[in-house]
Amino acid sequence: MANAPKPTTAKKESSGSSIFASMSIVMCILVGILLWKFVMGDPANFEGGDPENGHPLPGNYFGMVYKGGYIVPLLMGLLLMVVVFSFERFFVIGKATGKGNVDTFVKKIQSLIGAGNVDSAIAECDKQEGSVANVIKSGLKKYKEMEVEAKMDTEQKCLAIQKDIEEATALEMPMLEQNLTVIATLVSIGTLMGLLGTVTGMIKAFAALSSAGSPDQAALANGISEALINTATGIATSAIAIVMYNVFTSKIDKLTYAIDEAGFSIVQTYASTHK
Repeated sequence: MANAPKPTTAKKESSGSSIFASMSIVMCILVGILLWKFVMGDPANFEGGDPENGHPLPGNYFGMVYKGGYIVPLLMGLLLMVVVFSFERFFVIGKATGKGNVDTFVKKIQSLIGAGNVDSAIAECDKQEGSVANVIKSGLKKYKEMEVEAKMDTEQKCLAIQKDIEEATALEMPMLEQNLTVIATLVSIGTLMGLLGTVTGMIKAFAALSSAGSPDQAALANGISEALINTATGIATSAIAIVMYNVFTSKIDKLTYAIDEAGFSIVQTYASTHK
């Protein structure tokens, strides 16, 4: 019953993260639409001050992006999502890492428990803070509990320490991966939305070619421009999402490895010193 509050805390954190994710998605799409309509579609970016019928001024990229069509604001929203969720993951993973270098922290913990200074190792966890330190601290506290436990043999005590570390890991680590699914999804959605914009642009271009008499060159140019702008935005969104997803997964793998390494040292040290 002493561990009952932990799942409740995890559930509250998960609920808060879900609310943040939902609000961020809506806000990013809304901001993308507003940027497209009022910044890219500013009359000052077009000949004659007409965003709908006028051509973008020479070299004016905002006007060119506006002419990319109605898929562009959605793509801009997706790109903003990648940026927002990347900053959010950087903050969360940085907080989980703690105040110091994780590798140095783990080596110090291994050295302290090897010397039998469990209290000093716990104090080091308090200094480090973060998810990694919390998991290791939980294992060290269990280590101390097992030292005064008289009803269990050494093997049972080692299993109890290992189980405690695994439970603490199960409570701490999932928070690091929560919004990675959003970034992973944006990899595919960005490409597909860019492709959709490309197709709609090419449809307009071919419609201009199929008109009776000479082709409508303005409509043809707008169609091709729409296709290329959507393609470029979709590729950029997917490329950034792929890079950030790989960066974050590698950071999480490093933290998981650090926990496993420290946990193994705690269990092995107890087994070797309590035969």
